[in-house]
Amino acid sequence: MTTALFMLRCVELGLNIADLDLLTIGSVNDMFNEKSRDSMEWREQATQSDMDRI
Repeated sequence: MTTALFMLRCVELGLNIADLDLLTIGSVNDMFNEKSRDSMEWREQATQSDMDRI
C-alpha cells in the first residue's frame, strides 16, 4: 500500500490527521474493510438461540 492510497482510505473514512495519532495502519485497514461490508446483504442473522449453542 502506498502512502497516497492510505491517505485516500483515511479521507473516505472521514478521518483527519489528529485521528491518525490514535490509530494504527492496521486499524484503519480494518475500518475500511468493515465499511466495504456494510453494503452486503446477509441471508440470515444469528438469533439468541444460535449464540447459546456456541
